[in-house]
Amino acid sequence: MADGLTSGGLGDAIAASFVAGAVATALGGALALLVPTLTEKRRAALTGFSAGVMLGASFLALLLPAIAIEVSRGSALKGLVLPMSGLAAGALAIALLDRFAPHEHFLGGREGPASPTLARTWLFVIAIALHNLPEGLAVGVGVASGDPSLALGVTLSIGLQNVPEGLIVAVALLAEGYSRARSLGYAALSGLVEPVGAGVGFAAASVADAALPIALSFAGGAMIYVVLGEVIPESHRGHGAKAATWGAVIGCGAALVLDRGFA
Repeated sequence: MADGLTSGGLGDAIAASFVAGAVATALGGALALLVPTLTEKRRAALTGFSAGVMLGASFLALLLPAIAIEVSRGSALKGLVLPMSGLAAGALAIALLDRFAPHEHFLGGREGPASPTLARTWLFVIAIALHNLPEGLAVGVGVASGDPSLALGVTLSIGLQNVPEGLIVAVALLAEGYSRARSLGYAALSGLVEPVGAGVGFAAASVADAALPIALSFAGGAMIYVVLGEVIPESHRGHGAKAATWGAVIGCGAALVLDRGFA
């Protein structure tokens, strides 16, 4: 693990999260120029794929390594105390953000407190940003772990699932009547929160060796909450539930391949 909050390590975390977040999301948004519309089943399948990758990465690259570290240290209850605490804390943190930050999903409607001063587009961007924050945390913690395979696996998993997410955001904005340039710009903008999350995650994991397991599991809990509370319900709205389910299965498989490929 990094020996503290060094500028090089922090720079690596921010750079990795920028590529996995803003660049991958912008790439997906650019695909909307080639595919300006999506059928309901294709949208559901892409959303399900993103959910599967996030869910697989949460367990394979975050929670299981946290438990393994605690077990290697001889922690009580087979190393589950800190990881379970981090899991709960991460989920609670995103639940509070989801409760108090005004945002609107393309299909699920408006959530959080009323905000008549914010345009609907910005509410969409905030919703995607809330999804991306725990992804940035995961990348930052992965880099701080000092394990190149873990860091690369997490970064690639996050980047992979952000491509279809960027496509979905841009297509939805095009359907709302926004220009191609603005749709692509807003899609990329929604990914810029990930470097912020990466900085926070890197700093938290770099405080001390003991902080790494709880930081890993915190990021995992945050991502699991987003997947189960937001992404999967979004993917199963309408008539694309089966496509979403198969997309999620394929996404979990992709996360497994990435995890084993860089183990």
